[in-house]
Amino acid sequence: MLEFFFDCSSPWTYLAFHNIQPLAKELGVEISWRPILVGGIFNTVNPSVYAQRETPVPLKARYMKKDLADWARSAGVAIKMPPTVFPVNSVKAMRGCIWLGNKDMVPFATAVFEAYWGADKDISQDSVLTEICKKVGIDHVKFFEGIGQQAIKDQLKANTDEVMARGGFGSPTIFVDKTDMYFGNDRMPLIREALERVKARAA
Repeated sequence: MLEFFFDCSSPWTYLAFHNIQPLAKELGVEISWRPILVGGIFNTVNPSVYAQRETPVPLKARYMKKDLADWARSAGVAIKMPPTVFPVNSVKAMRGCIWLGNKDMVPFATAVFEAYWGADKDISQDSVLTEICKKVGIDHVKFFEGIGQQAIKDQLKANTDEVMARGGFGSPTIFVDKTDMYFGNDRMPLIREALERVKARAA
């Protein structure tokens, strides 16, 4: 009933990832975590993102920094734009989320978000992913073996293709009851209302 398509390379996704968990718990709804590669989405259906990065509107860019800081403060998470590596290649981290499965990936993904958006660590690097694995109690040797499997690579691509086919154009993309799509962290109040409507119909 609640699907969350996400890539750890987005700060707004970090906020949504953090905020949707207590909402789902409160309403008794299980989240189906769907890792994707947002770069593949931008390349295919939303190249305007790259144009905005190359020629930003100064006033809008300044406001967006404030907006992100406001949302981070509201959520109680530490987010800062990485000064050294942005954007980042998140493919190994996202394959890791798939390899770990729906339940075990939450602490791993949380640590990935924290490493990149809080500590300016390059999550494309094996050394950083090894550190994250050790932090959350994952065997890093098995982790790297797992993310190298063709089935894991194929599933990440399949998830990315699926969200685009269903109308998604970025991360996070959230679906309630399969067809009701929401984009971004600031849609949480609308997602709450949608979930409550679905639960009321099912009662």
